[in-house]
Amino acid sequence: MTNDLTADFYFDPISPYAYLMWTRLRRDQARGEIQFALTPVPVVVSAIFAHWGIIGPADIPPKRRHFYRMCHWIADQHRIDLRIPDPHPFRSIEASRLIVALAARDTAVDAVFDAIFVEGRDLSQLSEIKALGRSLGIENISSALAANDVKERLRRNTESAISRGVFGVPTLSLGGESFWGFESYQMIQVFTQNPNKFGAFATRRLQDVDHVKTAGRWTVGS
Repeated sequence: MTNDLTADFYFDPISPYAYLMWTRLRRDQARGEIQFALTPVPVVVSAIFAHWGIIGPADIPPKRRHFYRMCHWIADQHRIDLRIPDPHPFRSIEASRLIVALAARDTAVDAVFDAIFVEGRDLSQLSEIKALGRSLGIENISSALAANDVKERLRRNTESAISRGVFGVPTLSLGGESFWGFESYQMIQVFTQNPNKFGAFATRRLQDVDHVKTAGRWTVGS
């Protein structure tokens, strides 16, 4: 297994898929089943969606129902606790800033994800984010979240993600490749075993194809 790779994990704590993938990554790291350095990078997914002109899954009613059902199915299959909070989606900017204020430590990401998707807490509520912040060693949570360096770091994280082609969360940037969504987990496992195998995929040739939307239909141009 390759052990000299590093990975950036782009996520927004609003995403149950990000929670599921982070939990699986952390579990497999503890078991020694993956051996790459994992760097959590909190971003603002709504800004990423706005940049690429994407509508979030919760904004389309049929997709919203499928989205939640799929999340629970994945959680059940991988034996991961999941309790999607009410309300969802929620304002996640404070939770993201809290993670940044704690230097995006693995334990901080664990704590925020567990509060949201295990305990079902609404971290858009000031009382909840204050309680969580205190439990993580931050007494003046309002000042910490309003700090210019915290806001700037989150903004730079988001801009960096966009510049690397990140269009959704979770995205794992690993060895020059990007893997989006929990569904890509098996691809990540294969890639860490044999990165060169990806060059043989037939879909590789499509990466430079220009897709142009014309008159409501997708056409392929050269």
